[in-house]
Amino acid sequence: MKTYLEPEDVQSMEEAATCPRDRLLIRLLFRLGCRVSEALGIAVSDVDFEQGTVVIQHLKRRIAFSCPHCKASLAKAHSFCPGCGTKIGKSLARERERRRLRTLPLDGDMLKMLKDHVESGGPVYRNGKMVIFGINRHQAWRVVRECATRAGIGALVNPETGKTRGVSPHRLRDAFAVHAVRHDDSGDGLRMLQEHLGHASFNTTARYRKVAGDEHRKWYENLWQQGSD
Repeated sequence: MKTYLEPEDVQSMEEAATCPRDRLLIRLLFRLGCRVSEALGIAVSDVDFEQGTVVIQHLKRRIAFSCPHCKASLAKAHSFCPGCGTKIGKSLARERERRRLRTLPLDGDMLKMLKDHVESGGPVYRNGKMVIFGINRHQAWRVVRECATRAGIGALVNPETGKTRGVSPHRLRDAFAVHAVRHDDSGDGLRMLQEHLGHASFNTTARYRKVAGDEHRKWYENLWQQGSD
């Protein structure tokens, strides 16, 4: 059983899509390696068709706050620590930093698919802007899951826990990360990947190096299997 999606698996999922919008969603989640919430938040105005870039708003908001003085738990609404009364401006600044923007490059095929989608009237007006995808998270998950099923792709194994999990938008993000690490697992390559994925911690990015490193173990184990024949 696989631990992550291969590029050819993603291609099969694209081919299994029943409409251009769904194919674009799968392509974008994989080629950009963005979170599903980030993909659904992309507006037409975020895409620079001349420069071949797209602005992504970092929308991951779950973060554990604690007072640096007394370690009391903090909520985002707190201006002062409920434990010791210390002003917690630094914590709020940390939250704002996690809602930063990042500009990602678009390859030629991705750019053409986006342009065709826009010109065909695919974007939807929502919350004061024209967004690329007029669907919610639940619908996006369903699109990815159903395309995987039609493509004959089963559950994946979590490399950290060994448990199985279904194909989801985040598995496409994982596939991008592993593909990038396979291509370049140098320190500079991992730092670039960290910036691209919008990871606050380098350790989060570095775990993909371990996943890609499974190939080394398989290669090593095969040496002894061949030698016993």
